Amino acid sequence: MFQDFAIPSDPALGPPRIAALRGAMKKAGVDGFLVPRADAHQGEFVAARDARLGWLTGFTGSAGLAVVLADAAALFVDGRYTLQAAAQVDTGVLTLKSVPADKPADWARGHLRQGQTVAYDPWLHTARDIADWAEVLDPARIALRPVDNLVDAIWDDQPPPPAGRAEVQPLEFSGRGHGDKRSEVAGTLRTEGVKAAVLTLPDSIAWLLNIRGSDVARIPVMHGFAILHADGRVSLFADPAKLDETVRRHLGAEVEIAAPEEFGAALDALPGPVGVDRASAPAWVSDRLAAAGTEVRWMRDPCVLPKACKTGAELAGSRAAHLRDGAAMVEFLCWLDGAVAGGTLTEIDVVQELEARRRATNALRDLSFDTICGAGPHGAIVHYRVTDGTNRPIAPGDVLLVDSGGQYADGTTDITRTVATGAVDPDARRAFTLVLKGMIAMSRARWPEGLAGRDLDALARIALWRAGMDYDHGTGHGVGAYLGVHEGPAGLSRRSTEPLKPGMILSNEPGYYREGAFGIRIENLLAVTEPRVPDGGERPMLGFETLTYVPIDLRLIDGQLLSGEERDWLDSYHRTVRDRLAPLVSDKTRDWLSDATRAL
Repeated sequence: MFQDFAIPSDPALGPPRIAALRGAMKKAGVDGFLVPRADAHQGEFVAARDARLGWLTGFTGSAGLAVVLADAAALFVDGRYTLQAAAQVDTGVLTLKSVPADKPADWARGHLRQGQTVAYDPWLHTARDIADWAEVLDPARIALRPVDNLVDAIWDDQPPPPAGRAEVQPLEFSGRGHGDKRSEVAGTLRTEGVKAAVLTLPDSIAWLLNIRGSDVARIPVMHGFAILHADGRVSLFADPAKLDETVRRHLGAEVEIAAPEEFGAALDALPGPVGVDRASAPAWVSDRLAAAGTEVRWMRDPCVLPKACKTGAELAGSRAAHLRDGAAMVEFLCWLDGAVAGGTLTEIDVVQELEARRRATNALRDLSFDTICGAGPHGAIVHYRVTDGTNRPIAPGDVLLVDSGGQYADGTTDITRTVATGAVDPDARRAFTLVLKGMIAMSRARWPEGLAGRDLDALARIALWRAGMDYDHGTGHGVGAYLGVHEGPAGLSRRSTEPLKPGMILSNEPGYYREGAFGIRIENLLAVTEPRVPDGGERPMLGFETLTYVPIDLRLIDGQLLSGEERDWLDSYHRTVRDRLAPLVSDKTRDWLSDATRAL
């Protein structure tokens, strides 16, 4: 199994570890220390060695920050994790705060005095992060100081760095050779007037060089750093043991391989100006360049946008991966309908069965994230992860939320289906239908070029808003091509300002969560399509192509709340699901599929 169910943390371990950290702070002569949920690459998934926030506090979500002072400590999480954090940490030692309403720097300033010092690890914070902190603390004459990581100083059994092997991503899946990519991105550097750009995001390096890795679970990347020169050459800093002869031949003479320990000296020798991403590169990088007297030019990682705009080969691979994954999902849903009637099924049983169905494709490389399977009240925990300690039997009538995905060599999938397990509560049925209306509205959207996700986000919410309801997460995120299931720079949310472009893959996942009762989310992946002028129209419009084809539970739909156009969309979607998946599934599942996709 890719996913295990071990209890990841113990709230009781937090107090002694925070006490030990305070001892290290005192020894270092500082009054506070910042502990982000981050590694040197700002990755969503971190290696065991880098799980400092989880080790210290017990909180294992994918985003968070602890601010530990001599006489106070707080954990800052967003709306996805408020319930999870409350269950995982000792709130007698850590005060829980919710961002963005609560701001960590403001909280720290309110608990510190003039002349005191907050320390941070410059490998784990970006230059923008530190500038934001300085803007708040400098006027109060509270200092910021970079230090060696103080958690590492007290973590006696800290795991070693990851040492996964790299592999080549074939041209049939990437659609472009890495020489072509390097040439294009180097052109961007010349346009920006820089001699080189520092790449610190592993997925950018993986995309640029057409390689994949295995240093962290759930995202196929290799840890390392790179310098892209304006002539298209690349200096790659990674453990040489990760790169076998096949990978080295693939990289060729224009990609120089060096040990990670040589990264600092290579930065010292660079002629300026050097491009650095202020929002993703460790502050250590720009500090090192500045110390060498090299001009730093802030610029976005030049791989981020071209990586997000998938090639024809990447889109074709994603379509193939989604059909394969959809067939596995339908086999699973057919099984679930029969198994849940017995009354003995648990959340872990569901997660294991779904992974087994994906494994049966003989193409699954990994999960794209730990499967979220929340029955009844657990569904209201947005990023719930079942463990041996939380595993819940699925009672008849529970609303069951299953959010999952797979990593395949040709594509990354992410799908959520919420299903009925018995007689449906009228409130849940109404909420499900309102969420579905928003999901359909986004699927059918057309918009002029130049608009961003923030311009579309309300489409998925308006039906809920009319009912006085909402959800506290974005409507959608970017998705990579056998890379991260969460990928920038575009998304569908109030904060997404990146204009949508053809080839981008985005999730469409509105939801509704009633604490203590149920959670609802419906998710498909969409690809932004080329501009076209609609019949009778005057301007080119962008739109979405649906990539995910899996039935939406008809038992949870109140048809009276859908318009005629919404019913037509759903019936058409289900016909396509049936036509595409029927040849790929077993006879029993084909019968189930026929009923699950019947006209509303």
